Amino acid sequence: MAQLNGKRVLMFVDNIYEDLELWYPKLRLTEEGAEVVVAGPEADTQFSGKNGYPCRSDAAIKDISAKDFDALVIPGGFAPDKLRRDEKVLALTKEFQQDGKPLAHICHAGWIPISAGIMNGFQCTSTPAIKDDLTNAGASWVNQEVVVDRNQISSRNPNDLPAFCREIIRMMA
Repeated sequence: MAQLNGKRVLMFVDNIYEDLELWYPKLRLTEEGAEVVVAGPEADTQFSGKNGYPCRSDAAIKDISAKDFDALVIPGGFAPDKLRRDEKVLALTKEFQQDGKPLAHICHAGWIPISAGIMNGFQCTSTPAIKDDLTNAGASWVNQEVVVDRNQISSRNPNDLPAFCREIIRMMA
């Protein structure tokens, strides 16, 4: 039985996203019954992953409202470095945090919650490349496959995707 029937999940996309970190959760959450909406800088636009895999956006970030979703999942890659410069991305991320909704970030995706100013006092993980960024933002960084702290779920890299998705599903169910 699908555990997430009726739930809606928002994901962000832009060029140079980490292919597996977008597609694995998108397919896994869809398999559990969730409707997954991928929002990019523009709607109905094809973006290319780090490894060349395409993803077409379902919606434009500017048209998204956090109240319409139950969770936010942010894939890594280098897309988060560009996306974190978008005030709407930061506002949406803050709103998910303020509402206590599941907010999941993996690998370099931690750059977005850092720029949204919501990492202070949270324990998390990420790729070691942004460990200093997270600790400078007030987070406590640990090296483990998945970390759950209140409404936030974080993982390090594509190898951690099974644990990452398991915790997203557990929190949303």
